Amino acid sequence: MKRAVFLDRDGTINIEKEYLYRIADFEFIPGAVEAIRLCNQAGVMVVVVTNQSGVARGFYTEDDVENLHRHISRTLESHGAYIDAWLYCPHHPDGRGSYALPCSCRKPSPGMLQEAARRYDVDLENSTMIGDKLADIEAGRAAGCRTILVRTGYGVYDEPFVDTQTTVCDDLLSAVKCLL
Repeated sequence: MKRAVFLDRDGTINIEKEYLYRIADFEFIPGAVEAIRLCNQAGVMVVVVTNQSGVARGFYTEDDVENLHRHISRTLESHGAYIDAWLYCPHHPDGRGSYALPCSCRKPSPGMLQEAARRYDVDLENSTMIGDKLADIEAGRAAGCRTILVRTGYGVYDEPFVDTQTTVCDDLLSAVKCLL
């Protein structure tokens, strides 16, 4: 079984911008590319797990999400880094149409992490969830992973609410250095 680092996207890899889907609005958090490259070099699978309720709310489409992920992947590859897998939840209970439903994939539920474990033979107990929100930490805990909260994005606001089993780091690069 493989060891993985599960990464939230917005506020962890890139600067938090509400309902981000446009390539022109995307900006890496300083050190994020290096952090991902360090995981790659260590042989740790990198899986992005991101809630994208903007799809359910009608702000953008699944194609928009996938286009942004392709852009991020191309940019990472030009810097010698890569994401092994992208998973996202397009649902929200207050959304529209077929996306308006409670689901097991939306964090804090562990569905995306469990799906990655099934698809890619990931050992959840030896894997880590890194994110900037309490929902990321709760998803990681529910999946049986180690958890790290980063103070970027919403992390500085959610830090007082994480348990003592969760490591807290300034950003993704410091989290990966702590992990590795």
